[in-house]
Amino acid sequence: MAEIVRMPKMSDTMEEGVIAVWHKKVGDKVESGELMAEIETDKATMDYESYNEGTVLYLGAEEGEAVQINGILAIVGEKGEDYKALLNEKSSSSAENKEEKPVEKKKSEAIDTSNIKAEVVRMPKMSDTMEEGVISAWHKKVGDTVESGELMAEIETDKATMEYESYNDGTVLYLGAKEGEAVAVNGVLAIVGEKGADFESLLKAENQEEAEAKAEPAESAEPAQKEAVAEPKKEEAPAPAATNNNGRLKASPLAKRMAEEKGINISEVKGSGDGGRIIKRDVEEFVPAKATEQAKETSSKPTAAAQVIELPKTVGEESFEELRVSQMRKTIAKRLAESKFTAPHFYLTMEINMDKAIEARGSMNEISPVKISYNDMVIKAAAAALRKHPEVNSSWMGDKIRINHHIHIGVAVAVDEGLLVPVVRFADNKQLSHIAAEVRQLGAKAKNKELQPSEWEGNTFTISNLGMFGIEEFTAIINPPDACILAVGAIKETAIVKDGALAVGSIMKVTMSCDHRVVDGAVGSAFLQTFKSLLEDPVRLLV
Repeated sequence: MAEIVRMPKMSDTMEEGVIAVWHKKVGDKVESGELMAEIETDKATMDYESYNEGTVLYLGAEEGEAVQINGILAIVGEKGEDYKALLNEKSSSSAENKEEKPVEKKKSEAIDTSNIKAEVVRMPKMSDTMEEGVISAWHKKVGDTVESGELMAEIETDKATMEYESYNDGTVLYLGAKEGEAVAVNGVLAIVGEKGADFESLLKAENQEEAEAKAEPAESAEPAQKEAVAEPKKEEAPAPAATNNNGRLKASPLAKRMAEEKGINISEVKGSGDGGRIIKRDVEEFVPAKATEQAKETSSKPTAAAQVIELPKTVGEESFEELRVSQMRKTIAKRLAESKFTAPHFYLTMEINMDKAIEARGSMNEISPVKISYNDMVIKAAAAALRKHPEVNSSWMGDKIRINHHIHIGVAVAVDEGLLVPVVRFADNKQLSHIAAEVRQLGAKAKNKELQPSEWEGNTFTISNLGMFGIEEFTAIINPPDACILAVGAIKETAIVKDGALAVGSIMKVTMSCDHRVVDGAVGSAFLQTFKSLLEDPVRLLV
């Protein structure tokens, strides 16, 4: 029997997947576990292995096209099977369900589940951005006994594939999804209880609650949708003028009105519409015959001045190129737009004398097992300053402010398709050589798309450094859930006043973007003063 293969959710922020490559075409046979397609998500291009066996009857998109989460990726079944009937059945059943909802709502009665000796096991939220989990593998089947703490399933979240251990004791009565299928957070993952317990009544109760919850929003949205559809009809262009079979001129009312306003005899206008009908564009582009003749006479008798300033003809062609927006770029656009227009940003800029930092870096690299960069020193100084100013190491949580006691520094890394932010965890407790080695390792993984979820999650403060590109000063958009981001510019030799006299000094400008809901100007300024003092006297970083 044919089955619909749906687009899985392969990352936390994924809303659609783009078919990078199909490894199967219509008519090919496919087996469970066989590579079917390569799908580009907002994080990376990932292999999709089939969970079905049979013949590929239908592909939901061509290479380069996008498919929404849970949209139809393909249909797999027996050769020659009528997959169109499956698609039609799906659309018609959804229409019937919409019509029947009011009736079902009236007839629905609460189902008593108090005496059922079984419990619903729900899909846990395994990451901060997880919306659903995909069953990677079941380690228990219906009828098996399971104990608390025993491995029950492997669940693929938006970040990684994680093991799910049971919190219940009993017999597995029901599994909410097959391997490869998705279950929403708090959805029914399984039902565990006494052998023979009436789990079907539990399921009916779950479905009833879900249907009633969805019914009210659907009903309230329906009139608004009808009104929205009705509005454009009022703005349609007026009916075309009568044909000239009876001697009348064929012209749209709008064209006639425009001609009258401009003082144009509409009978002189040549129509470009159907059957020679005069439309708006014809009136706009019309040039009276007298004006045309005068223009010809003028051009045939050029003045001396016109002959002198005559310009050569320029040969050129207008062109452009449109690039498909990658999933990573879509996510960056969405998240940073939310940050910019939700968090009230303000900016603090400070100049730092890097003369001693340059000298100290040269001495440290003589003995360090890993080459230490200025960015590594910036990370260490920021971590030490955050320890003294924990208010900056915080997050806005809506009805509360979270002040983090741990310091995880996110380091923005440019990749081909956008920007990734790997995280240096507990940066304040690490030596400079340790930070240097870790940053290089994380940067290489980011560019090769090999970062694991634990390596890009959990930042409490972010640093974006464009100094290596020669950028002297810039502002950055806060990287949620952080309250601040530090933009670091290039080190530049410039004239400074030292001991009352002009001298050459190496200056680096930094600008901190702050979320004003969390960090005030005085708090941010105090942080930057500490940060500045650490880099201007880098021996303090070693204490």
